[in-house]
Amino acid sequence: MSRWLRALVIVLLAASCGGGGSGKAPRNLDNACSILQQRPTYIRAFRAAERKWGVPVHVQMATIYQESKFISDARTPLRYTLGVIPMGRQSSAYGYSQALDGTWEEYLREQNRRGARRDDIRDATDFMGWYMAKSRDQLGIPLTDARRHYLAYHEGRTGYRRGSYNAKSWLLRVANEVGQRARVYEAQLASCRAARR
Repeated sequence: MSRWLRALVIVLLAASCGGGGSGKAPRNLDNACSILQQRPTYIRAFRAAERKWGVPVHVQMATIYQESKFISDARTPLRYTLGVIPMGRQSSAYGYSQALDGTWEEYLREQNRRGARRDDIRDATDFMGWYMAKSRDQLGIPLTDARRHYLAYHEGRTGYRRGSYNAKSWLLRVANEVGQRARVYEAQLASCRAARR
């Protein structure tokens, strides 16, 4: 085998093994118990963030569903010029929580979490708990209110304060869906063995 062909095979093998499937979403995202049965590490991450920040598991899950569909390496779509020339991503949002670069950097500094990664469920849930706890403190949003937390999460706390979401009917609809999903997940988790791990 030629040196070039051998190098190509090694690169292809490495690329095929790279994510270990971690970037894939669990099946049946409408069932919180099913998600936790497929990904047992999730409940430990959710519980840790709930203990540290007070954000209920179902609120975290509904937000992650909306932000990334539980895909660890989720990114925003590419933008194109002339319909074909890629011009970068719509934003720097990345990972389970779709944290923006600037907000993620603020979290890393404030929490002294230099090694944290947005594609790690433990780090993503800790970030989300941190962000929502600050929204509770600054905006008075109860940690159980998934709908309002989603609006503050999406618009930023300054945008939420200004009510920028009121001009976005699509965002209000999505926030209502997040609130509804949180209620469904909460009911499912109440009778779920996987949630008691």
